[in-house]
Amino acid sequence: MGRFHRHDDAQDHGHDHGHEGGHDHLGDHSGYGTGSDRIAVLERIFDENDHCAAHNRADFDAAGVRAVNVMSSPGAGKTALLARTLDALDASRVGVIEGDIETALDADRLAATGARVSLLNTAHGFGGECHLDAPMVRDALGRLPLDGLDLVFVENVGNLVCPAEFAVGEHLRVMVYAITEGEEKPAKYPVMFRSADVVLVNKTDLLPHLDVDLGRFYDYLARVHPGVTTIELSARTGEGVEAWIGWLREHANAPLREAPA
Repeated sequence: MGRFHRHDDAQDHGHDHGHEGGHDHLGDHSGYGTGSDRIAVLERIFDENDHCAAHNRADFDAAGVRAVNVMSSPGAGKTALLARTLDALDASRVGVIEGDIETALDADRLAATGARVSLLNTAHGFGGECHLDAPMVRDALGRLPLDGLDLVFVENVGNLVCPAEFAVGEHLRVMVYAITEGEEKPAKYPVMFRSADVVLVNKTDLLPHLDVDLGRFYDYLARVHPGVTTIELSARTGEGVEAWIGWLREHANAPLREAPA
């Protein structure tokens, strides 16, 4: 089923989610005899999702947990970045809801850091969805010891469209952009970039080997989300990750790993 972007997410991310040009966010359905029925179904889907997202958010708040929704295209480096992030944190105080269509490869990689991981394979019982929604996340929360955690990462399914349209109860949204994806991505996928509280510019170690103009990327980003925080880093080398950890400490109460005595 196709999706449309809503303006009234269950939690306020502090951003204007309207479309450029003042177009109706429902689109023009005049060419479809069942357009109004389809809109009603979509509205019901989003209303039910938002209701569940509010419950998820309440559970996070009651446990004193900050939830961070991590989104990107496939292959942008979310899992590699999270693995390096967890190595810098007290992973025993961090949970991960790992979303993938198939396999436990990423979940196993992150569980090896000591984090508590709850896997969601959307191909099994969730229709193979290309995103996580609030009911899926609620299902995964039952397998995490929230009372013993300070921070939960929701690693969303790799996709630059649908994940941004579904609130899951998160407090913050992080978008991981890889420089290998092309400078025009913010213009082509504005909803994803506009919904982010911080954009992590990953794989900067490859800059000397690529014909990439980061200035153009930042120009496009400024058009869709002026003033958004950006952090350049490399999950492979670790360069810039300290700044990312600092952002997490400031905004998500991330638990640092204790230094050896």
